[in-house]
Amino acid sequence: MPDAQTAILTIDLAAIAANYRILAEQVAPATCAAAVKADAYGLGAAMVAPALYREGCRHFFVATVDEGLALRQVLPHGSPQALIYILNGLPPGAAATLSSAELVPVLCSFEQIEDWRKFCMTSGRQKPAALQIDTGISRLGLTQGDVVRLATDPRLLRGFPLVHVMSHLACGDEPASPMNDQQLMLFRTLIERFPWPGNGPGQRPSFGISASSGIFLGTDFHFDLVRPGAALYGLEPVAGRPNPMRPVVRLQGKILQIRDVDVGMTVGYGATHRFEGPSRLATIGVGYADGIFRSLGNRGAVFVAGERAPVVGRISMDLMTVDVGRVPSAALTPGVVDIIGPEQSVDDIARSAGTIGYEILTALGKRYQRRYLSDTRRTA
Repeated sequence: MPDAQTAILTIDLAAIAANYRILAEQVAPATCAAAVKADAYGLGAAMVAPALYREGCRHFFVATVDEGLALRQVLPHGSPQALIYILNGLPPGAAATLSSAELVPVLCSFEQIEDWRKFCMTSGRQKPAALQIDTGISRLGLTQGDVVRLATDPRLLRGFPLVHVMSHLACGDEPASPMNDQQLMLFRTLIERFPWPGNGPGQRPSFGISASSGIFLGTDFHFDLVRPGAALYGLEPVAGRPNPMRPVVRLQGKILQIRDVDVGMTVGYGATHRFEGPSRLATIGVGYADGIFRSLGNRGAVFVAGERAPVVGRISMDLMTVDVGRVPSAALTPGVVDIIGPEQSVDDIARSAGTIGYEILTALGKRYQRRYLSDTRRTA
């Protein structure tokens, strides 16, 4: 580890590719897309998305137009060109921008439908769009009444190819939740109300309701297309069950200083930890500015050569302190600790912090030296 760096974040692109294969095989013959929003959950879309494209992925979901524009620049421009869906919908006045970059808006309201239809008709460009239906999460999407209105007047969707119709599960990570079946039944009912206009003569759009967790609810939830995100990056798709995904991330910090402490001494802001006996304290050069949540103070742990070292005191902006009194002295050289690694997954550290793995990944800071392990399998 270079002296100039206090921490290294290693991202295994081969593991991401392997996770994509696992999910694609599980949902076949449905198509497996990839959610690469929020910079591929903090792991770097410019590296992750091309690796997924090489693995055969041709459908990508992002949240914003800016994310879509950046993604288009790093994906191959040849045929077949990837479809990039904008989950947050069509912003006012953005139709020309999306059209030029070959981005697919996921239309969430009648206003967006009309804006896209008018643009396509006036510009003479028949550009594809997707449609989102709200079946219970109550965020974005058409209501049940809106879908009934579309069924009554399907001309509202004429003027552009409709390539995908989607919804989103509220409780997909809770297999026992009755909401899953309720949303599934409602989605089926709504999409069966009328023949949707497709992306060509005799064609219909694809349908989808499942992200990572929904995939594991069974084939009824697969439809034509699934859009995993978290599972691609090694997170548990279903809490409380064995994780079938390969780990993707390793975060290693560097010990900046070691000191002996004695009974009664305290550590960190607020003196929240007091030593009850002699021990040894290691200060590591990462903190909450690097995505190590303050809630891990006096709760979390790191691992030194496989030995657990609990966090003591508060996490500060740039530093954290751990008790290495039970770690053999020889293991403290060269001074590298695993914050996320073989002994502690992203989901493990999330549980210690009282949050979810998604938040841990997307919070990882910009000060890490990032290392990417190349994906070794290549497919056209």
